[in-house]
Amino acid sequence: MAESVPVRCPACRREHTYTAPVFPCACGTPLALPLLRGGIPLLIRHRSWSDSWVGMRCPDCHREDQWPQPELGCECGAVIRLPVDTRALRMPPSRPAAVEHPAGTAPTTPGQRAPFRPVTIRTARDALTAAAQYLKWLGFGGVRIASERAANGIDLRGDGLVAQVDPTTRPSVLRDVETLWLNCLNEDASGAFFSLAGYAHDARLRADQLGVPLFVMDLTGTPQPVNDAADALIRTGPRARP
Repeated sequence: MAESVPVRCPACRREHTYTAPVFPCACGTPLALPLLRGGIPLLIRHRSWSDSWVGMRCPDCHREDQWPQPELGCECGAVIRLPVDTRALRMPPSRPAAVEHPAGTAPTTPGQRAPFRPVTIRTARDALTAAAQYLKWLGFGGVRIASERAANGIDLRGDGLVAQVDPTTRPSVLRDVETLWLNCLNEDASGAFFSLAGYAHDARLRADQLGVPLFVMDLTGTPQPVNDAADALIRTGPRARP
């Protein structure tokens, strides 16, 4: 398994433990970026796509490719980039055992769910796909990319679900959170908000007041909850429909 490192949020000083995600090389070798112990984490205020990737060579096939910089979403809404140990980039990684599960399955409780398989984010469309895959993994059925996003602010729809995805490089704002909440009320649906750059402070506070689940995604495509409503959504999955 990839090594875990302690991380302190530069914004709120909360302590976290972070484990770099493992991704397969084109040859099948599982790779994880080596994290620099004792390095200083960087608070991301404005994301630059060119600075969001790091090169690493596979020790088996010697293919060199670009991999997402390791990032962590804090409960305060901040997005943190972790420093990579550049000296260890060419060292052979540890090899976790492969986990197989039937395609198309969608267990609805944490104890039944297979490990989530993220979708690497390189484009705005990838962000939508990653969020959709995560919602399917939580147990929501019929998740699809909506066709009328400009009209109502909805990016994803599912059975009893509406979701918004902000793939921009600036923190998501209060108005977007309130728009999602209103859509949830109008459609009597559960909601979820996914952001690549975190949330403005007032947006985070308003989401807590309204019970809107907030997630942040790093470029590995792995959403992380940033408020209690998101934690609850992960625990319960889709609510029972009458």
